[in-house]
Amino acid sequence: MILKKYKCDLKSCTLCLSCSKEWLPAIDANRKVFHLKKGELLFREGDEVKGMFFIHSGLIKVHKRWDEEKEMILRFANKGAIVGHRGLGSDTIYPVSGTALASTEVCFVDMDFFTATLKVNPDYMYQLLMFFAAELKESEKRMRNLAHMSTKGRIAYALTSLHEKFGVDADGYLNIVLSRQDLASYTGTTYETLFKMMNEFSAENILRFLEKKIAIVNLALLKQVYEGQQ
Repeated sequence: MILKKYKCDLKSCTLCLSCSKEWLPAIDANRKVFHLKKGELLFREGDEVKGMFFIHSGLIKVHKRWDEEKEMILRFANKGAIVGHRGLGSDTIYPVSGTALASTEVCFVDMDFFTATLKVNPDYMYQLLMFFAAELKESEKRMRNLAHMSTKGRIAYALTSLHEKFGVDADGYLNIVLSRQDLASYTGTTYETLFKMMNEFSAENILRFLEKKIAIVNLALLKQVYEGQQ
């Protein structure tokens, strides 16, 4: 990571938006801004937790080792999101890794300052609690999907979720560009199976592709693939 001299506008991430205006100068004095190249690690599973990261621009995948050769992608985080929070608690190591999927800039605050921020900003603590609750529900849903949903259903559900979270560009393609391997890791399947299912969706006129970009042509039909399996 490269330490940057300039900083963000104190208006872009959940930390700045939810803390009191009186606390913003303290955030400004205690933060650092880092730049990551595509493919660069932000933190590694098993590393000691040093602090929290807030994405200013770009995209981070949060992932965990599945076995020696595979990984499971747990979530994608873009502008404004917090990452590194899974390392909170008494066991101060990261249980996951964070990797940049594009050129990315993050703000960093160390754990002592982050803890102090929570103590004096109850609105932000509440927002973080709600975020944890929503993330826990989503994690439980994904585990249930892995156990009970067909592979095609999981892929359809994942694409619908990405559509809801990131939206689409002017041409109708998802506002997140992923490699097929990352999409396979996000849906808990193999590259080969994902490739086959995506071709089926294309033949059924549910999806269309432009290189790595994906457009959902028929969202209602895509949802029908997994509805009833949840």
